[in-house]
Amino acid sequence: MSAILPILLLALAGILSGGAYSMHKQGAARGGVVFVGLLAALALLGGILWLVPS
Repeated sequence: MSAILPILLLALAGILSGGAYSMHKQGAARGGVVFVGLLAALALLGGILWLVPS
């Protein structure tokens, strides 16, 4: 399970960033776009940090 978790986090980051971009293009409220973008950044950071050897 721990081998697939960073892949899932990176995939989630991609989906969320695409969703934030889509929300922005559709004229959604800025707060929602920023919130989804922050979730994408956290998922990306978590996926990257999971891959860094300790």
